[in-house]
Amino acid sequence: MDLWHVSEDDGIRRFEPRANPGHDSTEALVWAIDDAHVPAYWFPRDCPRGTFWASDATTDADVTRFLLGDRSLRVHAVQGDWLDAVRAARLVAYRLPPETFKRYERANGYWVSRKPVTATEIVEVGDLLDRHAAAGIELRIVPDLWSVWQQVIESTLEFSGIRLRNLQR
Repeated sequence: MDLWHVSEDDGIRRFEPRANPGHDSTEALVWAIDDAHVPAYWFPRDCPRGTFWASDATTDADVTRFLLGDRSLRVHAVQGDWLDAVRAARLVAYRLPPETFKRYERANGYWVSRKPVTATEIVEVGDLLDRHAAAGIELRIVPDLWSVWQQVIESTLEFSGIRLRNLQR
């Protein structure tokens, strides 16, 4: 398993622990995301997005309704007014050494380190639309992400919402 930090800033060489006021932890930490969850960060930082997929508990009706009948499909949804920003974004993924990281118990896929971390590799993410297609993730452009999101969170799907507070409603 690899750990990553994705950024629009390609000049970071060392990650210092810092407090994240938007999170429920006020402790100074370096945050990373694992391989399985890093696709949720193939977006400009402030872009609101909803991601969803089926689990064993997801009903067949919800698979049909949200996943085109394909239980293996993963969907990333963004509002149409963010499409130009997604197309224009240039991201890098920093591979971080796992030695000082511990699993963050409150959210799947997140890892934290209390010590400074130096990236072992910097990878250009490339065209974000192509990246999604190559990974087999449907990038769904919707006119109103908030209404889609309300339906998703009321369903039996697994989901993750990022930067939804940035939606224009």
